[in-house]
Amino acid sequence: MRDIRVIGDPVLRTPAEPVVDFDRELRRLIDEMFEAMYAAEGVGLAGPQIGVPRRLFVYDVNGRRGHVVNPVLTVDDAEEVLDHEGCLSVPGRETRKPLYAPTPRAAGVTVTGVDRLGRPVSVRARGTLARCFQHEVDHLDGRLFVDLLPKSEARKIMLQT
Repeated sequence: MRDIRVIGDPVLRTPAEPVVDFDRELRRLIDEMFEAMYAAEGVGLAGPQIGVPRRLFVYDVNGRRGHVVNPVLTVDDAEEVLDHEGCLSVPGRETRKPLYAPTPRAAGVTVTGVDRLGRPVSVRARGTLARCFQHEVDHLDGRLFVDLLPKSEARKIMLQT
């Protein structure tokens, strides 16, 4: 099983490259990403989080399960929603479990891209799924949720990692 990279690993701060090969290796990678996500009890996982700097992510939020390759995120409802958010790549030093903080996100988004076979995918989301999509696309752009926090809150999280 693939290890989840943690804050401090340069792959998490480097924008991911588009996926160009839709082959057996990509299908295996997506299966391994689901395996790693479930083992860590997460709801989403992006390529860079397992050391693969490619634009793809998997998710399983409230019974909605899927993956998106080369995603493009569009904000449908820019109303800012503040809710607790954590990240498998930002674990506490003591617990090795994700650290959480109130994090602002847009209320509604649409993610478009393709699936493992190159077929078009489009998913509209609100609530936790919208938060997940924004979080995972941020990973693909080299950003972490702590980047969205006020400096004092981000500092508290960083002191615990």
